[in-house]
Amino acid sequence: MTTANIRRESLRMRVNTVRWLMYLILIFGAVISLLPFLWMLSLSFMTVGEMMLRRVLPSHISLANYLEAWNNANFGLYFRNSVIMALVTVAGQLVFSTLAAYAFARMKFFGKDVFFTLVLSTLMIPESVTLIPNFLTIRSLGWIDKLPALTVPFMASAFNIFLLRQFFAQIPSELFDAALIDGAGHFLFLYAVVLPLSKAALLTVTIFAFLGSWNALQWPLIVTFQKTWRPIAVGLYTFITEAGPELQFMMAGAAISLIPVLIVYFFVQKQFTEGIATSGLKG
Repeated sequence: MTTANIRRESLRMRVNTVRWLMYLILIFGAVISLLPFLWMLSLSFMTVGEMMLRRVLPSHISLANYLEAWNNANFGLYFRNSVIMALVTVAGQLVFSTLAAYAFARMKFFGKDVFFTLVLSTLMIPESVTLIPNFLTIRSLGWIDKLPALTVPFMASAFNIFLLRQFFAQIPSELFDAALIDGAGHFLFLYAVVLPLSKAALLTVTIFAFLGSWNALQWPLIVTFQKTWRPIAVGLYTFITEAGPELQFMMAGAAISLIPVLIVYFFVQKQFTEGIATSGLKG
């Protein structure tokens, strides 16, 4: 065997070793990430006695905890509220964040860069600072215990505006010039050209808005005092009693609340990854 062949063989072995080490690291990270989810599923099928014995796996699979969580804790109402909140919030995010992002990416107006900087600066403001002003505003409008209190404050997001703005900025200016020659304005160009080319970014915004609304807990607790419009995250606290948390029902409720998230991500995971990967290529 020549020296060149020995070097190539040695290089190939090193490359394979590094590749397998990367696979092992990724597998280890995946296992660590899945452990809480698997533990939640295991607890959701256990009885009180099995949890007291600190068993790792349930003795048998039964949907009794899920049925109990759904029927006796009014979980159907909480689930419906979360679905409505998520749909309204996502619709608002897609409309307002898209229009604002397009204006910052394609339109020319006085102080555009200053306004865009101000929008981005809101990302640095802690959420706790805005809770009291937002609550006073909602109360003055008479929206306490109503759907607008849970949706209107979240119909625009500085991060989503930035994400869409970066994506819109990648679209060649020649397309807009051609649209102007054909007599199209900004709205027609946005509808006919920009939005069809930005499906990945729009789906990414959809997922972020959906997750933010679906997992909302602190704000709904502040602006709702009745069960009428409380979401599923608040409903999970129904299983905390004076005797302590009913973990088997709480874990079953948490598993139920994950189903819509997993369904949404399953259908848009490819576009979601693409939107994250390409949204910051051009500023």
